[in-house]
Amino acid sequence: MLNSMWAVIHDGRIELAEPAELPEGASVLVTILPENEGVFWRQASETSLAAVWDNTEDDVYAQLLDR
Repeated sequence: MLNSMWAVIHDGRIELAEPAELPEGASVLVTILPENEGVFWRQASETSLAAVWDNTEDDVYAQLLDR
């Protein structure tokens, strides 16, 4: 199971924001976030939001609201 945790770089080492019980030698995947995290999350979710908002199936709801 994947588990995401927040961390920061301190003196060149990755330090978790919260204590964690990790076994020695555990594999981890590190994603470097840009300084402005708001921009990162907006760009990451843009494709999903476009798929939800830009679809013809929702046109039926607009027609119901017009009645």
